Amino acid sequence: MRPPPARPAAVLFDCDGVLADSEALAAIVVAEDLTGRGWFITPEESRRIFLGRAVPDMVPVIEAQYGRLPDSWPAEMSRRLTERMAAEVVAVEGAIEALQAVVKAGLPCACASNSSRSELAAKLERLGLVEAFAGRTFSFEDVDRPKPYPDLYLTAAAACGAAPEDCVVVEDSLPGIRAGLAAGCRVLAYAGEAHPAVLAAQGAQPFGRMAELPGLLGIG
Repeated sequence: MRPPPARPAAVLFDCDGVLADSEALAAIVVAEDLTGRGWFITPEESRRIFLGRAVPDMVPVIEAQYGRLPDSWPAEMSRRLTERMAAEVVAVEGAIEALQAVVKAGLPCACASNSSRSELAAKLERLGLVEAFAGRTFSFEDVDRPKPYPDLYLTAAAACGAAPEDCVVVEDSLPGIRAGLAAGCRVLAYAGEAHPAVLAAQGAQPFGRMAELPGLLGIG
């Protein structure tokens, strides 16, 4: 019989695809923009290509395929994403309850996202999750390097007063998994749509329902 998991010192949440069911909406916004420029891409293609990427990291990928973007594109895209998220985003099924269980258990938690500050704030505000993180929310704009580098999760762990190796990261994307592992954290990967074997191959522990998360953290 497998022993129960050790209770972590802190839980570090990604946002998109973990708390906010935002990735399909973001893919639509990006696809609409690029198609409007004459570069035809479906939302499904957009999601596959850009999942987990910060907006600035999209630019070289887009330009390599389609051509030069205006210098204003990252700021304009962040503005469009923020507006749509503030109006339309919903929570991942079971995510709010899982986060509430973490808070109730007294575990410090943080949110570390490749979103812009404004977009992250809009999503957390709409979902009513701002207070749960007690100000410990970090965007790619708060660190030198976005995911897949470890900077965001190292910053989040420090804000929780915990050593990275004592933290659990909750992710769903390959760049996010790589960031958590590079920081030295244990990574739980929510397999909402990705195949669990793909997530496990990256070194994460996949799980299929947010209701499982408290048990995986040793608090359920």
